[in-house]
Amino acid sequence: MIRFYFHPTPNPAKVALFLEESGLNYELVPVDTSKGEQHSAEFRAINPNGKVPAIVDTEGPGGKEVRVFDSSAILLYLGEKTGQFMGTAEDKPELLSWLFFIASGLGPFSGQAVHFQYAAPEGNDYAVNRYRREIERHYEVLDQHLAGRDYIVGNEYTLADISTWGWLIRAPRVMKGAEDALAEYPNLKRWFQNVDARPAASRAKDVGKDHAFKKDMDEQAKRALFPSNYPKAD
Repeated sequence: MIRFYFHPTPNPAKVALFLEESGLNYELVPVDTSKGEQHSAEFRAINPNGKVPAIVDTEGPGGKEVRVFDSSAILLYLGEKTGQFMGTAEDKPELLSWLFFIASGLGPFSGQAVHFQYAAPEGNDYAVNRYRREIERHYEVLDQHLAGRDYIVGNEYTLADISTWGWLIRAPRVMKGAEDALAEYPNLKRWFQNVDARPAASRAKDVGKDHAFKKDMDEQAKRALFPSNYPKAD
């Protein structure tokens, strides 16, 4: 059994998609990050970094319970555990390259673009421009790569597609003000529509919908989500 620590944000969405695609049994454990539940001692024992997603596999290697945190690490762990969505042996170097591209580029730049466009105080025009332009550049890299291709790596659906989908479902928010967030990236748009049409993607987007996560961006949420903006308690 997999215990899946979840909040409805892009990185947990990737893991939700893998779990729905693979058919693994899992128990959803909501972590309301706007209430600061990710900072609890109980959750920090699972992820010392205090972020979702994380999993606990009660049937890990050798039958031992193991924890895994960070979405890319979780995808690789589950892919190796199940033998699913890993591509061919020849594909592995490229698969790892694209997973790290997403983990070190597309993901964090998307997150910062959202932060500075929606959450940061006004007057950060340089930061807004910096992160928005970097997202456009990352989208262009993917768009060019996907010309004439159905999948990001090799000839089959892999972890790279699953990981990228997690962020592309938020493209309308990342590309604030764009009438069609992917209009300028036709290959990327075609790829996204194909992945998003998978039955498992529909199920993944419904994960956690029966839990009432906090939505108000009040002072409690700001302190929980952006603790480094506040002085440490004595």
